[in-house]
Amino acid sequence: MKRKILMMVATVFAAFTMSGCTAMNLGVKFMGFDEKTQVAYADMMDIVDETGDPAQAMMKEWLVTDEELTEEDIFDEMKSLAGDYNMRFVGEKPMFRIKDPKPDQISRARIGEFCSLGVAKKMLDHSRFYGGFMPCRVIYVEYGDGRRYLISMDMTLALYGGTDVKPISSELMADMENVKTAMEQIPLKAAGYDTQLEADKAMIKYYTEKGIKERMPTIKK
Repeated sequence: MKRKILMMVATVFAAFTMSGCTAMNLGVKFMGFDEKTQVAYADMMDIVDETGDPAQAMMKEWLVTDEELTEEDIFDEMKSLAGDYNMRFVGEKPMFRIKDPKPDQISRARIGEFCSLGVAKKMLDHSRFYGGFMPCRVIYVEYGDGRRYLISMDMTLALYGGTDVKPISSELMADMENVKTAMEQIPLKAAGYDTQLEADKAMIKYYTEKGIKERMPTIKK
């Protein structure tokens, strides 16, 4: 409720401080969205405001801090976990490897692809544009300084970013929420964590100790 009130205040403020009718119209439309839709867009804009990076705002990432986990270990675990979440591992694509990279340069990148064919068909029947997200992907990236990440699309807006103009049925929503859970839990566990809280704390600890200037996760109390 507090978050919703703050968003209402921010919307009204934006409407009066921005010029023209466009801002007011934007604010009115935003407040007409479902609460989950408002939160989804507000969370995305928080990240864009902090980082200036829209791509980061649309993704989730997990930092691999266990040095004993190899790249192959991670992919083998993702393949093994797929079935636990009613997903299929449908392919992988090594992108590139660079010798002698700079510390802030990505030296390795490799993509793993996942799909639940039954759910994918339902999603396409609802909107063919979901096809642009398919198959679900997790990318492994490694930097020259040794940092390693698993990155996957944040499906929050795909589920909650719409309106009643094109409502998602309760059955399809349940299926999509299961896919969202899968695409968060598979990389989380493959990165060596049991919970998101554990992963967030590990990232904060790693960034703090290494002096890395990246956006840190917020630990919700």
